[in-house]
Amino acid sequence: MLKIGITGNIGSGKTTVSKVFTVLGIPVFYADDAAKKVMTEDAILVDELKSAFGKSSYFDDGTLNRKYIAGIVFNDDAKLAKLNSLVHPATFRAFDAWVKQFDDVPYILKEAALLFESDSYKMCDYSIMVQASLEMRIQRVMKRDGLSRAEIEGRNAHQFSEEKKSQMANFIITNDESQLVIPQVLSLDSHFRTL
Repeated sequence: MLKIGITGNIGSGKTTVSKVFTVLGIPVFYADDAAKKVMTEDAILVDELKSAFGKSSYFDDGTLNRKYIAGIVFNDDAKLAKLNSLVHPATFRAFDAWVKQFDDVPYILKEAALLFESDSYKMCDYSIMVQASLEMRIQRVMKRDGLSRAEIEGRNAHQFSEEKKSQMANFIITNDESQLVIPQVLSLDSHFRTL
């Protein structure tokens, strides 16, 4: 079974594009959701995060204090690298376990914002980059998440540039309203089913 990575910078529409693949019967592993899950369910990771960032990383009920963690890591590259070095291996393990449940599908997708940055593209046979202009992506995220332009630009700065990701990707989906997305997805789906 083929493993296809799909990525894009913040606001590119990678999740929306992934949902189109889901409609076509393709299972999608959402790495960001899995990372959030392992951060509260993987006891070893929880202990590592408390040790690295303090007990305030979690509320008394065991839920992750996301705002606290974000306040630390998005202002300090070394601390962001530390967070990623702890969370990525746990997420990789979750992906490996998830894949094992599928043996009757032509391929699966791994949707990950940091597909290339985390080297998890190496776990995939091919990769897709979803791209859109920076201004379009900023407007989408401001509307969707209520974040300021500065917050979005800060988060975007922690990802590889679109140019770099596009060079690393095997396939590109343009999601900037200049082309219809569904025909691009259908074309890739048809291609992957023949491999």
